[in-house]
Amino acid sequence: AQTRTDKLYTVSGIGTSMPVGDASDVFGPKISTTLGLNLGLGNGGLFLYPKISLHALSYRGKQPDEGFIHTAQVGRATTYLLNVGLGYRKMVGKFAFYGFAGAGGGYILTPRVQVNNAALQVELSNQTHFMPIAEGGAGVEFSLGGLSIFTEASYMNGFEKIQNRNFTTVPLTFGIKPNLSKLFN
Repeated sequence: AQTRTDKLYTVSGIGTSMPVGDASDVFGPKISTTLGLNLGLGNGGLFLYPKISLHALSYRGKQPDEGFIHTAQVGRATTYLLNVGLGYRKMVGKFAFYGFAGAGGGYILTPRVQVNNAALQVELSNQTHFMPIAEGGAGVEFSLGGLSIFTEASYMNGFEKIQNRNFTTVPLTFGIKPNLSKLFN
């Protein structure tokens, strides 16, 4: 069995989020950022993985929101999602392979438009959607001593609908995980 003395890593990643399924005809990939922690539990490979996911997505509305008669066609949607997962990491030399699953929620902002023909104006606003989510994923780390570089892919499923479609994406992330354990030993 592996014994770990490193218990705390910060996670900082950048990448993209690929909408899948019905969501892909409303949302499109842009850029995403992940910030979080890996907190070792016990002396084995278990870890707690709280993280914040910020995704920018392109947006093409398919039907007007309630009370509106137009749809935004070249817009941007933004997510602010918090997830807490439980994971397991297996060390193999300088590499670590891990998987995780968790749940959380947050907000997704989508654009909407209102046209005032008499004033020749278009008013832009955002609609806020609360979104509970579940997420599962896997990743690989390469240790450079006090710092690891990583790549990670996950499947994120929302439990509310936007534009009558499930919010489902596949975030793809790469970044760094500094080992902060030595600061507390």
